[in-house]
Amino acid sequence: MIYLITGGERSGKSSYAENLAKELSAKPMYVATARKWDDDFQKRIDRHQKDRDERWINIEKEKHLSEIDFSGNVAIVDCVTLWLTNFFIDTKNDVALCLEQAKAEFDQIVNQENATIIIVTNEIGMGVHAETHIGRKFTELQGWMNQYIAKRAEKVVLMVSGIPVTIKG
Repeated sequence: MIYLITGGERSGKSSYAENLAKELSAKPMYVATARKWDDDFQKRIDRHQKDRDERWINIEKEKHLSEIDFSGNVAIVDCVTLWLTNFFIDTKNDVALCLEQAKAEFDQIVNQENATIIIVTNEIGMGVHAETHIGRKFTELQGWMNQYIAKRAEKVVLMVSGIPVTIKG
């Protein structure tokens, strides 16, 4: 079962995903895709880790989600935007290659047996138009990957001001 939780910044996506995971499992997995860019970002990561209690199995994985055994588990992947950023940087902003690599990873995780994966993403294309060419390329990448995941997801929820709006499933 694949859930996609999408929405704008600070719309309540992660809180909704965490509550859903706790409803579905006594010991959910939390897969954080953030790369530790600097000390400030590390502090943000530390703060998020402290917010999760002992029920959570915390996994840090920047890109290769297929290396994780999701079988028989409920897991949150938070978030697609940071995950794609890692591909985007590592491929020197090659959108086609990023999309190919991310789709391949996604295809491997959704084929795991008996897994419930709750994927958190951002609708960055709904916000301010990116000022730079690279920013616009990334926005396109994010939109295409969101469409790819949504097509495969059984349930898609759009978070609006903390309110979940089911748009599929």
